[in-house]
Amino acid sequence: MRRISATLATAAFLCSLPALARQGGHPGHKPQANQEKMEGQDAALFQPQSSVSEGTVTVEGQRVDYQAVAGTLVLHGTGDHEADPTVSLFYVAYTKKGADPEKRPITFLYNGGPGSATVWLHMGAFGPRRVITGDGRDTPAAPYAVVNNDDSLLDVSDLVFIDAPGAGFSRLLAAGGDKAKQAAEMKARRKAVYGVDGDAQAFAQFITQYLSKYGRWNSPKYLFGESYGTTRSAVLANILENQDSVDLNGVILLSQILNFDLSVDGAQRNPGVDLPYVLALPTFAATAFYHHKLPQPPAALAPFLREVEQYAQGEYAEALLAGAALDPARRQAVAEKLHQYTGLPVDYLLKADLRITGRMFEHELLGADDLTTGRLDTRFAGPSLDPMGKDAQYDPQSAAISSAYIAAFNDYVRKQLKFGEGRTYRTFANIGQWNFARRGARGRSQQMTLNVMPDLATAMKTHPGLKVMLNGGYYDLATPYFAAIYEMRHLPIPADLQKNISYAWYPSGHMVYVHPEALKQLHDNVARFIQGTRGGK
Repeated sequence: MRRISATLATAAFLCSLPALARQGGHPGHKPQANQEKMEGQDAALFQPQSSVSEGTVTVEGQRVDYQAVAGTLVLHGTGDHEADPTVSLFYVAYTKKGADPEKRPITFLYNGGPGSATVWLHMGAFGPRRVITGDGRDTPAAPYAVVNNDDSLLDVSDLVFIDAPGAGFSRLLAAGGDKAKQAAEMKARRKAVYGVDGDAQAFAQFITQYLSKYGRWNSPKYLFGESYGTTRSAVLANILENQDSVDLNGVILLSQILNFDLSVDGAQRNPGVDLPYVLALPTFAATAFYHHKLPQPPAALAPFLREVEQYAQGEYAEALLAGAALDPARRQAVAEKLHQYTGLPVDYLLKADLRITGRMFEHELLGADDLTTGRLDTRFAGPSLDPMGKDAQYDPQSAAISSAYIAAFNDYVRKQLKFGEGRTYRTFANIGQWNFARRGARGRSQQMTLNVMPDLATAMKTHPGLKVMLNGGYYDLATPYFAAIYEMRHLPIPADLQKNISYAWYPSGHMVYVHPEALKQLHDNVARFIQGTRGGK
């Protein structure tokens, strides 16, 4: 049950469900409003705090001596320091000792959720210490190994890991007064911050405060967001560039989702929109290849996926577009082709009307062995909770690694960074309902389903030198890689700005850094991106 609970929580973090966008739900945990109200009254939270320490990391043979600051900055609703404080935002910053701050890049990193702490990128990808977890398999219980991170990004950039409002040690704030006033203020804070726009505004205010506090306005600046963090990055880049006059050198996206209508999770609830099935097919094929479920296995993955991509956006898309008018013989032929690409039985594909959601695929691919494949990383597999069910009911990858990350960071932050004594580190904010409703990038049109492609497009068009790097895993069903490619190819930008977008794909899942070889590739690719853009635009 410990593993299953961790799974449900992590499925909420890094998730991209269209159902969430429409219903505002956040599965995996329940709000703890009373706890948040109480913590929001702690007088210490109303002032910035910090704990300074020093350390050394060796990255690909290069020694980097750094200063670490674990602390908080206090945000105010309007950005005016005379206004009431609204959020105490926790961060951990690593800066290379002896470096020139005007030449040294600085990267702001955050995970998704929405409402997740940034423990995953911190302890799994780019911080100076990394926790060792199973790669495609379960991680044994504690003690966990925390080692020097050979692939930390500290060799090329200073790093600031930011926990979302209400997550980690970040907290919403409510001023003093009677209980009724406190409750009303906390309700107002939740409404203002727990949504697409409020969340991005909070991160923008944090970044501008940080640049002022530490004198980094003239440093090369980067955003690095994962999963919902890529959604945030699109909105945040537009705010920073066009509201706060923060000219970014680059935006780095990992496991991207910008248009929630393209998610294959819950796609059956949005009949008439067939693109999610089309864009998930290459990931289904990659997963079947990995688990040896293809009737005619190809020699190599990459050329096979190019073949599947062509079929998906051609004959398969045309068949789904036909709907009920699809000829029975052609319907049969498509089902047989899908069988060749997914390993799923022809009869099952026909009964599913040629439309397979992510959760259906996760449940069925290894169903004959009563196993469920992962959602965040389909290389993982675990016992099916309900072998007779239709959908996957948990994520084996989340169950395999979550406890290691949480335990390792709770130990590291207190013992090494000297912060958090007597406090609770929350993996997720108690957001209750996330407000996905918002106005368009220019504030002109209300959107029915969250789509922040216009925000990123606006940032790129108003600042044509802005470079964007997209990273993703072939085995990611939370944010399939081909859906991310589709989003980028359909950004409303001039054709010549497409050259500002670069791509990198890895033999891993949503958290590509779980696979050691993919982590090294990710580091090297991102390092080259930063080195190629840090000199200005």
